[in-house]
Amino acid sequence: MRMTAGVWISGFVAVLLAMFVAQPANAVESLQQAWALALQHDPTLAATAADAEAAAARLRAARGARLPGLEMGASYTRFAVTPALEVGGGGLSLRTPPIFDGDDTVMAGTRLTLPLYAGGSLAAGVTAAEQGSRAAQAMAQQAAAALRLEVANHYFTLLRARRALATADAAVESLAAHVADVQVMVDRGEVAGNDLLAARVALANGRQQRLRAANAVELARATYNRRLGQPLDRLAELDARPAQGAGDDLVARPLVSLVEAALANRLELGVLEAQAAAFDAQARIEHGRLLPQLVLTAAYDHLETTVLDREQFASAGIGLRWTLFDGGQVRARATALRRQGSAVRLRRNDLQTQLELQVREAWLGVGEADARRTVAGEAVAQAEENLRISRELYGAGLVAHTQVLDAIALQVTAVNHRDDAEHDAGFARLRLQWAIGEL
Repeated sequence: MRMTAGVWISGFVAVLLAMFVAQPANAVESLQQAWALALQHDPTLAATAADAEAAAARLRAARGARLPGLEMGASYTRFAVTPALEVGGGGLSLRTPPIFDGDDTVMAGTRLTLPLYAGGSLAAGVTAAEQGSRAAQAMAQQAAAALRLEVANHYFTLLRARRALATADAAVESLAAHVADVQVMVDRGEVAGNDLLAARVALANGRQQRLRAANAVELARATYNRRLGQPLDRLAELDARPAQGAGDDLVARPLVSLVEAALANRLELGVLEAQAAAFDAQARIEHGRLLPQLVLTAAYDHLETTVLDREQFASAGIGLRWTLFDGGQVRARATALRRQGSAVRLRRNDLQTQLELQVREAWLGVGEADARRTVAGEAVAQAEENLRISRELYGAGLVAHTQVLDAIALQVTAVNHRDDAEHDAGFARLRLQWAIGEL
């Protein structure tokens, strides 16, 4: 019954693996190509770009508020009773003919307005819009850098899953060879039958691990394709060493230099600085509402009438509006905006220390991964030699069969550690580039 289950599992795995190799091979997809696909199809990045365009439009509107405004208007009025002008006094009464020709009239006009003084609110409005546009553009660039790092993570995750599947395949082959060896020795009566049972159990466990590894590849591939905006079942041949040579120059730089680069390049700091400046400008806008507002007005009007000596009128004037008391609303709003600006600056100072920590963590991660890669490479060679010796000793009847199974498990662990260290070293370099704002 166990053999039947093993055959079924082996067949299922063969079908599952055929899904990876039966499809036509594609060209190798580099990490740069993956970034290009993600930047083209990512909806979050498109949303940040739309936000930047909206901020640029608000800036144009703020600048336009300082320019002259031209308005045109017209109206048609029909009266139930045609009005007339009646003047009385001293026992005399004078009634004019109807003011309008008939029981209706037409009025039209053109009005030009130009703000002369608005308490500095117009200039502050432009400043606030400029800072808002600066923050929106920085957020769009920040989102692109974060997307590159996320895509790189999925890229390395898929590579790691495929290497784990290859290791699982090798482990199953090694266990199957051990089962064959034990079968021969049992047939010769050299070892007990329970050795064969234990070897078959280990082989079944190995096949289960391979099933899990194959499923992990499918999941990693679907996640990777989704982030790139591609069909989830798309097959892509990835570069085995996508970050080769990337960031090697950064590793040799001192940590202090990397931190300085991060503080100069990371856009998150610029976003918060721009937001704080925008709040300060908005506070000045509110304060300007308490000051006099002067507007120059020029108009040209037409009024259809029979009383006045003309129907077209040109005029010019200066308007003054000054809010003397509003219950403290404007001052309270200005104070609230200034406090918001102060809060953003405090967050900016806290973020600076976080960025320093991120750089330090990424820099240490590169050193750790490089050291692990060296040690893991040596461990693989030792594990393979240990497996070879264990098989020879077991064949000579000098050790128990469990030593061979342990040697196979050690080899699998060593290979997985080596592959993990290899991928971690590549991704750590990309993460260091992102931490200093150069990804």
